[in-house]
Amino acid sequence: MPLPLDGLIVLDLTLARAGPTCVRHLADWGATIWRVEPPGSADGFGGARDGFDSVNLHRNKRSIALDLKNPAGRAAFLRLAAKADVLVENMRVAVKHRLKIGPEEIAAVNPRLVYASISGFGQTGPYAGRGGVDQIAQGMGGLMSITGEAGRGPMRVGIPINDLTAGNLLALAIMMKLFERERTGMGGSVHTSLLEAQVFMLDFQATRFLMDGEVAGQAGNDHPVNTPMGVFPAADKPINIAASSAKLWEVFCRVCGREDWLAKPEWQTAKGRTADRPALNAAIAEETRKHPSEWWIAKLEEAGIPCGPVNDIREVFEDPQVQHLDMVWHAPHERLGQAGVVRTPLNIDGHKPGVHRGVPALGGDAEEILAQAGLSGNEIKELRATGALGDAAK
Repeated sequence: MPLPLDGLIVLDLTLARAGPTCVRHLADWGATIWRVEPPGSADGFGGARDGFDSVNLHRNKRSIALDLKNPAGRAAFLRLAAKADVLVENMRVAVKHRLKIGPEEIAAVNPRLVYASISGFGQTGPYAGRGGVDQIAQGMGGLMSITGEAGRGPMRVGIPINDLTAGNLLALAIMMKLFERERTGMGGSVHTSLLEAQVFMLDFQATRFLMDGEVAGQAGNDHPVNTPMGVFPAADKPINIAASSAKLWEVFCRVCGREDWLAKPEWQTAKGRTADRPALNAAIAEETRKHPSEWWIAKLEEAGIPCGPVNDIREVFEDPQVQHLDMVWHAPHERLGQAGVVRTPLNIDGHKPGVHRGVPALGGDAEEILAQAGLSGNEIKELRATGALGDAAK
């Protein structure tokens, strides 16, 4: 059965992680991806082309090696753009204009194309020319100031959250623009940035400041405003417990066999429990250490209290619910045989996407892509003669 995006052609000019994250959504759901790479770019971001990062980011794509600085290469690229529905790029803002492949130039050859961009800090403004990476945005966007334990200094989160979020949001923007195109017949530009994604992801921590003037600080493993909600030691490994509402707090005290906690005046309100959090957490930890994590999880689940283990990565993929959700795809790979990658988290009734193409060899699909764009065999030969078309990597 055709996937939802079958028939959609996407020109992929992305590097690093944010742009490829966006394109991966489109690729997994059936879009034809023409990845345009510079000749000679044998390795991908984060390691070798056949490394874990590249295999996960660039599945389900085709590759053409095209020199956009060569006039013949740029002309061929415009032929591709004339056939495409979407173009995704995450270059520095000035680069696409220097190459003369910005939104205006592409709209002139294909007004129906959706031109999608991710930058570090936005397409305009005082920082528009700067290069940006995930950790820089984490710092500038406030995330590092509220991550980690108080007094330990700023701390990054353990994943490139801004790259991933910006890529996810850009994919959503592309879908919105394509939906609008059905009504208007016209494409146009959509864009986001790592900084915008980070400020958006501050969410309630941002509105605490915007509405109440409160500048949040670091709270470690505790929830910033709800108590008790955090990590507590069991006899074998830590667990997360969320029992902050009045009802859940009462139930939790009874599960722990500590009804006396309900009588403590300072713990009878949510504000009181948060104000006395160190003492409360210490009292809870004294109880949770008495039994292993599975014992607590069974008791708390039975009582309706949200809880769960703190897993390492191996334990994540051994978890029965993760296994039930089939979160691993086995990607075909010419040189590796098969490679395990993380499946799309999206579920659409009636469709079962997967990895039908592994990471493409550099330039390995040039003839197919150019023919689909309408270039004749002689035109492809002439293009190769100019040096603008890279040979397929062996």
